[in-house]
Amino acid sequence: MHAVVVGAGIIGLATAWRLKTSGWSVTIVDPDPAGGASRAAAGMLAPASEVVWGQTPLYPLLIASARLYPTFVEQLATASGHDLGYARSETLVCASDAADLQSLRELCALQTALGLTVEVITGTEARTLEPALAPGVAAAVRLEGDHSIDPRRVMSALMVLLAGSIVRHRVATLISDGGRTGGVSLANGQNMVADQVVVCAGAETALIEGMPELPVRRVWGDVVRLAVPERLRPIVSRTIRGFVRGRPVYLVPRPDGSLVLGASVREDGVDGISAGGVHQLLRDIERVVPGVLECEISEVMARARPGSPDDVPLIVRVDDGCVVSTGYFRHGILLAPLGAQLTADLTTGEPGDADMLRAVAPSRFAHVTPTGDS
Repeated sequence: MHAVVVGAGIIGLATAWRLKTSGWSVTIVDPDPAGGASRAAAGMLAPASEVVWGQTPLYPLLIASARLYPTFVEQLATASGHDLGYARSETLVCASDAADLQSLRELCALQTALGLTVEVITGTEARTLEPALAPGVAAAVRLEGDHSIDPRRVMSALMVLLAGSIVRHRVATLISDGGRTGGVSLANGQNMVADQVVVCAGAETALIEGMPELPVRRVWGDVVRLAVPERLRPIVSRTIRGFVRGRPVYLVPRPDGSLVLGASVREDGVDGISAGGVHQLLRDIERVVPGVLECEISEVMARARPGSPDDVPLIVRVDDGCVVSTGYFRHGILLAPLGAQLTADLTTGEPGDADMLRAVAPSRFAHVTPTGDS
């Protein structure tokens, strides 16, 4: 059996690898493999600190995928021989001042209600763990189960295992015969026939002709990468997340000593880097880890992420020959093991987890049927 996987972000690559290990032949089609939203991602594996009000259906997915991660990392690292930058160090969520402490308390109440393990510590205790935290940090929450990974290393490892299967072109159209997808047509005019087409094209999904309409919106994020001077290393040893006047900001250390700064979320239609977004990130992180302003900016990028109305993924079979897996919003890295498993199960006809598949089915929206037709 042969599957064409459209999209070489972390979801497409992980799904293709799972299909390949199940005995399928795979072809991955993407004009810029590993160059989309997954390349910009910080790689936080944060089922607890990603909890926010109003997203109850998302939490079981985040927790389930986090439990799959150690096995996913072990198998991928062993098969590829690559170090994936998997850091099991905890996450600290900090209140930048007394006013933000209320947001932190509300977050703790929600996390505790979900059965997650949290530990509230004072600002002084937080600075004992991370001396670079600002004097104004009023309190913090320790989340021992929130880890991180380097998405670029993960995708590099997957591309090694899928070498020879990646076609660097854009899919223009789904080829349909009698209502069943039977392949894809590339922008260069080439046609590819497949037993199954698996669309994991993220925010670009709707640009493919022949795709059913799905409720996916483009949500941009600006990300700054920083080189830390030797005299300051390490600025932090844990992932630091903060509330600054109600706004979230995060700082993720990499094994090479660099840092990833982010948390901007915008739907302004600006494809490029937002000057205001980057300014806000730097201003906010200064309130939490002021030493960051002594670092060198090595890279700034912006990418559009695919968001669904409730920020829960959309994974569905749209016809006998096509499965779609999109709508991961800012959770694509954490959800990669689970998303790849559910998508591959649909593709191969395996029973899969019925509860999980219901949770990600577009039919949860009253105006969308399982085939994506309004």
